[in-house]
Amino acid sequence: MKLTKNEEDYLKALFHLIVEQEEEKPGTNMLAEYMGISPASVNGMLKKLKVKSLVHYEKYGKLELTSEGQEIALRLIRKHRLWETFLHDHMNFTWDEVHDVAEQMEHIKSEKLIEELEKFLGFPKVDPHGAVIPTAKGEYKIPPKVTLSEMDAGQECRLKSVKDGSVAFLQYVTKLGLELSSKMKIIERQDFDDSLIIEFDDKKVAVSKKFADNVFVEEVG
Repeated sequence: MKLTKNEEDYLKALFHLIVEQEEEKPGTNMLAEYMGISPASVNGMLKKLKVKSLVHYEKYGKLELTSEGQEIALRLIRKHRLWETFLHDHMNFTWDEVHDVAEQMEHIKSEKLIEELEKFLGFPKVDPHGAVIPTAKGEYKIPPKVTLSEMDAGQECRLKSVKDGSVAFLQYVTKLGLELSSKMKIIERQDFDDSLIIEFDDKKVAVSKKFADNVFVEEVG
């Protein structure tokens, strides 16, 4: 099935909302807000995708991907994350720079190119942000996720991935001195606003609840 870049972007956005952000009842307004597009434009595109049997859509109802729609979205996410990994590991792009370029490259149609790219990269399991890369067979399992905000004082953890992949957030994480696999210890939680004081690399830093909500970690020790 031949799809436009715009149609593919919609399918990928729906996948992010439904599967990765685990939204139980995503609607047109939520999708519009996520994509930064007017609800009217979203409704028009969803009608086209419904005709192509890629989404289940009723006005004011819950949005769902069909099996074919989900398969296409997974292929796009796979290509996107492989390109991000290539740019980060081999082209000197930082983790806050890779997304926009990978957005363009994910629409390349050559399956052989992607197969050879994955082989060249050594069959990576996660991208530079710690997000799982779907396999060529469409296998995609999201591991259990725990945010930094769920950790208690005294616990030690390791930064596993980020929820917010925006340039501003990634640059903030870098400015703090954190990166994937950074080990942290929660020193104190402030009752007033649930902000945390964390310790890493022999320094203590205060971080907001918003920051802690957008960082996934795994407990260590």
